[in-house]
Amino acid sequence: MAANVVDLRRSLKEFFGFDSFKGMQEEVISTIMQGDDCFVIMPTGAGKSLCYQLPALISGGTAIIISPLIALMKNQVDAIRGFGESDSIAHFLNSSLTKTQTERVKNDVSEGRTKMLYVAPETLKKDETIDFLRSVKVSFVAVDEAHCISEWGHDFRPEYRRIKQIVKEIDDVPMVALTATATPKVQMDIQKSLNMLDAKVFKSSFNRDNLYYEVMPKGSKAQTMKDLISFVNKRKGKSGIIYCLSRKKTEDVAEILQANGINALPYHAGLDAKTRAGNQDAFLMEDCDVICATIAFGMGIDKPDVRFVIHYDVPKSLEGYYQETGRAGRDGLDGDCVLFYNPKDTEKLEKFLKDKPVAEREIGTQLISEMAYFAESSQCRRKSLLHYFGETFDSDGCNKMCDNCRNPKETTEATEQFILALKTIDYTGGKVALKHVVNIITGTASPEVKAYKHNTFKLFGHGKEEGENYWKTLIRYGQINNLIIKNIERYGLLSISEEGLAYLAKPTPVHISQDREFEPISDADFDNIQIEAVYDEKLFGKLKELQKEVAKEMGLPPYVIFQQPSLEDMAYKYPISMPEMENIIGVGKNKAKKFGKPFIELIAQYVEENNIERPDDLVLKSIVNKSAKKIHIIQNIDKKVPLEDIAKGQGMDFVDFLEELEAIVYSGTAVDLEYHIDELIDPEGAEEIYDFFKEEQTGNIDNAVNEFEGEFTHEEMKIFQIQFMSDVAN
Repeated sequence: MAANVVDLRRSLKEFFGFDSFKGMQEEVISTIMQGDDCFVIMPTGAGKSLCYQLPALISGGTAIIISPLIALMKNQVDAIRGFGESDSIAHFLNSSLTKTQTERVKNDVSEGRTKMLYVAPETLKKDETIDFLRSVKVSFVAVDEAHCISEWGHDFRPEYRRIKQIVKEIDDVPMVALTATATPKVQMDIQKSLNMLDAKVFKSSFNRDNLYYEVMPKGSKAQTMKDLISFVNKRKGKSGIIYCLSRKKTEDVAEILQANGINALPYHAGLDAKTRAGNQDAFLMEDCDVICATIAFGMGIDKPDVRFVIHYDVPKSLEGYYQETGRAGRDGLDGDCVLFYNPKDTEKLEKFLKDKPVAEREIGTQLISEMAYFAESSQCRRKSLLHYFGETFDSDGCNKMCDNCRNPKETTEATEQFILALKTIDYTGGKVALKHVVNIITGTASPEVKAYKHNTFKLFGHGKEEGENYWKTLIRYGQINNLIIKNIERYGLLSISEEGLAYLAKPTPVHISQDREFEPISDADFDNIQIEAVYDEKLFGKLKELQKEVAKEMGLPPYVIFQQPSLEDMAYKYPISMPEMENIIGVGKNKAKKFGKPFIELIAQYVEENNIERPDDLVLKSIVNKSAKKIHIIQNIDKKVPLEDIAKGQGMDFVDFLEELEAIVYSGTAVDLEYHIDELIDPEGAEEIYDFFKEEQTGNIDNAVNEFEGEFTHEEMKIFQIQFMSDVAN
């Protein structure tokens, strides 16, 4: 199986068109070709896939690639087929295939036409799969996304733990495990599970120097969406991923982005297979700029030009954060990684763990606390991140590619305080965690402190002046400079390192800037999406005049053209194109097309004459008109369901229902309520009411009720008015 260097480079050029290998690729491939096990830890974008693809192509038999996601398999099979003479060169075997398709795959493998067979771990463990693979020549086995093996990894899959046992049942062949993220603990866990303790380990630096890391406070939903839209609009036409923790959130965020003119789609495991695959393909084929996704998206997706990755919600671990931000800038060009952080989000994640077994709960809590530390830290993001993965990094090498290095906070001298912190940790003998240490220093005699009798320590309370956040900052400083050890496996217990003891013997000056304290935003505050806009009163006056002129010309009341909230929104956002006009509150496509042109022209002229800089970054259109409620109402009206029944079905009071229906119509959607109106009045009578609304300038329902001498209730008259609006305005 061995191959010399010249042969490997010739094959690299022949199959992939590259003249030279990247990083450690050549060493890894040589090791596989020699028949030895190896463990490859390379950051996303470093070319892990080629490490098993090239040896698979030049070896006899078929390489088995164990991969965690169906979407990932399809993506990689499609990519590798581009380098082969026929589609048979690579296949996948998983639950998405029909019986006929499965037979074709097995036939191609048996005939020796397939060099790479991608298999899901759930498929691999089936007896029929094991029996089939025993009958063919297997060159080697590659375990992709190997962090899934470890319960400490960010995406634990129990099936992965049986891989070595299953492979042994098939054949005694070389094994290569690959991952883009592994702490020293996870690395050891993977090697133990795969019985690869003697494997050759190839570990690249985790530093992605082309990625910029930033943490932004997560304010109200309205503010966060405005920040998000502003960020994406500044990168118009560029590819980006927005990660959310829940399926519903991906759809909500995608809808709001769409409503604000951004080409976005959702992606999560709950979508039907066709929609999910279609949305993924749209992103890969650049028919969609932004994908709003759960972590189900992106593992191994080979799209090199993702320019930004945004975490709308805080991830469950730094492994997950690193893996997901790693989707950006795989082509080596700059990528922006933004995390919206709200301390309440970490509390929510911890609540999700409450029903888990104790060990899993403790592990999960530690991983979440590391994520919170990273977000709140005032130190170099890159240094913090790489320290977590067991790598020492000098923050000077960040080159201002994180928010803390680009905009450093003022530092203060803290040498004496740091010595106090180290002495306290040394005194506790590695038996307590961060909060306990801080309690000792600040003189807080908690039950745990008393139980250990740490309140009798001679330095107890010597740091009460500085406050809790100060000491947390200082202890975290000690951690990432390897003077303090945090044992994550043992519930975050702190101990002093050899370097820390050496520092106490010979202290040097320490300067720190305090970690950031983020304001927690509750769900109630966050779900408020109302925006109070200060509109241009002068422009608003001009728009009011134009509204009257257009209304007079068309023989309609002014309120039919555009309602006051729409005019105020125009005077706030200055729309100067039809798509922008469609994004105005209460307008939509139909109204924009019917009445928008003169308003756009007036606004464009006003903007030019007054040298106005339009606030693109402040535009946020609510998605109330795209809600499931709206769709349900319209669909039922189309089916001629009685209006009272529709209201009941939505759990709405009839008055509230009519307000919702009115909002739908005012935003430009036509409805047909004639089936309901026919039960209230004959066509001639309805015509008479519509004529009244045409003449009545204010749209005041009380005037209409009085005009017809109380013959109809307020609600019935409102239904007539809604139908009138639908007919003349939409």
